Amino acid sequence: MPEPILTLENAGLRQGGGWLFRGLDLTIDARDRLALIGRNGVGKTTLLKLISGEIDLDEGRRAVSPALRIVRLEQDPALAGFATLGDYVRAGDGAPADHLLESVANRLGADLDRDASTASGGERRRAALVRALAEQPGLLLLDEPTNHLDIAAIEWLESWLDRFSGGFVAISHDRTFLTRLTRNSLWLDRGSLKRAEVGFGGFEAWAERLAAEEAKNASKLDARLRQEEHWLLRGVTARRSRNQGRLSKLIDLRAERKAMTTGDAVAKLATEADDGKTKVLIDAQHVALSFGERPILRDLSLRVRRGDRIGIIGPNGAGKSTLIRLLLGDMAPDSGSIRRAKTLNPTIIDQRRARLDAEDGGTPKTVRDVLADGGDWLEVNGSKKHVSGYLKEFLFDPSVIDAPVDSFSGGERSRLLLAREFATPSNLLVLDEPTNDLDMETLDLLEEVLDDYAGTVLLVSHDRAFLDRVVTMVVALDGEGNSETVVGGWSDWAELRKRKAAAAREDAKAPRQKNANTPVTPKARAAKLSYNDARELAELPGKIETLSSAITRHEATLSDPALYTRDPKRFASVNAELERVRADLAKAEERWLDLAEMEATLAG
Repeated sequence: MPEPILTLENAGLRQGGGWLFRGLDLTIDARDRLALIGRNGVGKTTLLKLISGEIDLDEGRRAVSPALRIVRLEQDPALAGFATLGDYVRAGDGAPADHLLESVANRLGADLDRDASTASGGERRRAALVRALAEQPGLLLLDEPTNHLDIAAIEWLESWLDRFSGGFVAISHDRTFLTRLTRNSLWLDRGSLKRAEVGFGGFEAWAERLAAEEAKNASKLDARLRQEEHWLLRGVTARRSRNQGRLSKLIDLRAERKAMTTGDAVAKLATEADDGKTKVLIDAQHVALSFGERPILRDLSLRVRRGDRIGIIGPNGAGKSTLIRLLLGDMAPDSGSIRRAKTLNPTIIDQRRARLDAEDGGTPKTVRDVLADGGDWLEVNGSKKHVSGYLKEFLFDPSVIDAPVDSFSGGERSRLLLAREFATPSNLLVLDEPTNDLDMETLDLLEEVLDDYAGTVLLVSHDRAFLDRVVTMVVALDGEGNSETVVGGWSDWAELRKRKAAAAREDAKAPRQKNANTPVTPKARAAKLSYNDARELAELPGKIETLSSAITRHEATLSDPALYTRDPKRFASVNAELERVRADLAKAEERWLDLAEMEATLAG
């Protein structure tokens, strides 16, 4: 067994009049890759501060290996006294040479010459990440490291951490990030810390078993404890079935959207009437826009239909927010046309949370003020709901109804804002990076609410798993004015990008001896799928059903709470097989979507 580099024994920390943690034990080894999971407000960031030594324990013991360098990525780094972000980064311990520092900064999109006093929250966070990586720690504590990074930067960070020789503990809402990198999980839940010898990919099944067992035990106790069952059943044990239902619906929506992009369907879209039953809310054709010499969009055409869930992705600064403004009519293109339905009624949710702030420095708003303008009732989708009941739907205890909003954490404020905006009548919902500051349970809730939303969704996000679980199509901007539209989620776009890169490599290898004046005749496109592809498309539903049955069977095996104690090798073997089958199922579903899209394209 490797020697631990850090331990907490019987750790306790007071907060207010009670204990935030008590009796908490933790051991971290030199090569641990740990996901720290828990609801907003349970103390995840505080636990990282205990590990780093920034906070002293009220009871218990903290032991650290000699010479261990621990670095914590701060959510809000202190930049006072630094002229530029580069000055702040270079002030860290163990910083490498400037050219290496600048290389890391470039990959993460951090401008080291930026004035520190005017830097945005995202710019400050990226600089803090550069500094944390540069300090060459033995233990790296990452608090939401993917916030404010674009997908390319996140993938680079994943590659860096995969090669990292030390250990790390990561708090993140980015499921893809955690699944790819972590090998063990820590679950911080109501003051206790549980460790699972599985990475985040196996966490849900493990947590579901524990929560189901606890709910069973809680049901035997007095009524005072039964309130916990709401959280257990709402927060964990029902998650898998809800996700499976949403995935099935999403696959159907994507297949339907593919069928609308070919043949007669395209012609029909152009002639739909603009009335109360309008199916096309926004019709953008050949739109181009430049800022000075820099092209933002060159030739974008996009029809936004009722019921679409469209994810907009691209590097930071590529023009994602600008595209939203164009589509909504807040700015005009240089050329092209954008037609909007007369019935268009958008609601925009961004990260500024201005609706939660007191007006002109007055009395802070309460939850009741935000949701119901100080009253007891609000209208949601045509139905009246009491504020207390509506709060439960968004995972709040009804007792907070008169609490001041400024006492809430960032994640709680984001959740309250979602509750307020989803109660606003609209047929188009625009969300700009909605997953920042949200815990896993709230992300699941957001997916449910979006699934139930009858209107159209435009979503700007770098969260790959969230995009895969929510959107029906992706609009990708490359930062040079080019755009690409793909039916499906982020994985569908990533697979298309991979195929195009492979095709480009093959083209580069092809002989270049033909006369430049000799026209190159492209291969005639097949009128239908090849025999092998058609057979695979026909066989995939059966394969998906078989894999789903295997997942159910393995989960039933792992649901035995005594299995790990009785036969740890079998537990590990079944859990590893479960993760493999889940990965195979995801690939099979993606392949089915690819072939269905190909078949629809060829038929058109």
